[in-house]
Amino acid sequence: MNTIINKNTYIIKEHVGIFKAANNYDIYDPETGDIIMECREPNLGFFTKMLRFTDYKTMTPFDVQIRTPDDQRIIRIQRGISLLVSKVIISDCDGNDIGYFQQKLFSIGGKFDIFDNQDRLVCQLKGNWVGWNFRFMDGNDELAHISKEWGGIGKELFTSADNYVLEISADVPEDHPVRKLILAAVMCIDMVLKE
Repeated sequence: MNTIINKNTYIIKEHVGIFKAANNYDIYDPETGDIIMECREPNLGFFTKMLRFTDYKTMTPFDVQIRTPDDQRIIRIQRGISLLVSKVIISDCDGNDIGYFQQKLFSIGGKFDIFDNQDRLVCQLKGNWVGWNFRFMDGNDELAHISKEWGGIGKELFTSADNYVLEISADVPEDHPVRKLILAAVMCIDMVLKE
């Protein structure tokens, strides 16, 4: 497993554009300000691109890859066409499924369940869109949270509203697959819940 997945804090910056169809993000190390991972949607088809500019954009499929800057794949995030709720499949660098997310049909504020590859519930993503605060909960234990507030080097690096911080609890063991599932889920919040 790549050691960059063992960090506890990441700054995520979305690429913004007027006619942007693809979902692209850069993931920074807040201690150094260096880009340590890139999240890209490289294989976006023509019809999917066109639908992304319509009211049907939340139903479009996606195939997002998180890679290191030297092009080593860390995670692949895939979803087919979504009619009512999303089921998003997550695989590792070797193409092995490590889990999936299942969107809740009726949830206030946004919510989906995160499962491992054995269909066991790992945690739930709960949050609200207004404050852009989301928590990854395993029962009463918070495994990680996402927010737009950060007081470290990220405050000086980034000022746009399209940036946010992922903080994973130090209680989550290094090299544990849930770290990849949490990172993948962060990339899906915009595509599944907020679009």
